Amino acid sequence: MHPTTAATTTTRSKGEVKVNPTRRIALIVGVLFFLTFVTSIAAVFFYGPVLTDPNYVIGAGADTRVFVGAFLDLLLIIANMGCAIVLFPLLKKQNETIALGYVVARLVECTFILIGVLSVLAVVTLRQHAAPGDSASLVVAGKSLIAIKNWTFLLGPGFMDGIGTGLMLGWLMYRSGLVSRRVALLGVIGGPMLAVSGAAVLLGVIPDGSTVQHLMTIPEILWEAFLALWVPIVGFRSVVIGAEGPAARVDVGSPIDAVVAA
Repeated sequence: MHPTTAATTTTRSKGEVKVNPTRRIALIVGVLFFLTFVTSIAAVFFYGPVLTDPNYVIGAGADTRVFVGAFLDLLLIIANMGCAIVLFPLLKKQNETIALGYVVARLVECTFILIGVLSVLAVVTLRQHAAPGDSASLVVAGKSLIAIKNWTFLLGPGFMDGIGTGLMLGWLMYRSGLVSRRVALLGVIGGPMLAVSGAAVLLGVIPDGSTVQHLMTIPEILWEAFLALWVPIVGFRSVVIGAEGPAARVDVGSPIDAVVAA
C-alpha cells in the first residue's frame, strides 16, 4: 500500500500515537465553519423587519422573509453541531474532557439560537392569528419576544461561542499543533475576550452594540475565519500526541498527506 493511503493513525511507541488527520476532515470542518458565517449573517438580514420594526406584529409583515431567516438559523445549528462532531475524534486524543466540553458548549450555543428562532416565529404567529382591537398588548408581546431573541444572541453566539470555539477549541488546537500555534492564540485570547464582552453587556458595564464590544469580538472573528478559509485549503498538520501528558512531542512543521485514502 502506498504510504499516503495508509491509515490516519499509526502507533509510534507505547503511550504515543501519531495523528495524521486527512484533508477530507479538514475540508469538511472548513466548509462547516464557512456555513456558520454565511447562515448567521444571512439570517440577520432576513430577520431585518421583525427585529427593527417594533410594530411588526400589527403591521403588514414580511413573514416569508422571516421564515427564510429561521430556516437559515436551523442550518446554522446543524453546521455548529457538525463542527463539534467532526472535530471530536481528533481533539479527544489531545484532551478528551476539554474536547467533550467543546461539544457541550456548541450544544448550549445551539440551544440559545433555537430559543431565538422560536421567539421570532412566535411574533409571526401573533401577527397572523391575534384578534384585532388589542394592538397595544400585541406590540408589548412582540417586543418581549424580540427581546428574548436579542438575549439569546448575546448569551449564545456572544458568550458561549467564546468559551467553546474560542477558548476550548483554540487551546486544543494550540496544544496539539493541528494548526499554527500563533494563529490558535487568536482563539485562546479572542474567545475569553468575546465571552467577557458578552458578560459586560449582561451586567450593564458596556452597552450592547458598543464600539468596545465590537472591538473585543475581532480576534474571535479572525480565528473562525481562519478555520473557515485556511484550514480547508491547507489542511491540518501532522502531530504526535502522547497518551501520558499533553502533547509531549508535537511535529508542527509537517503538513498532512495530500492524498485521501480511497
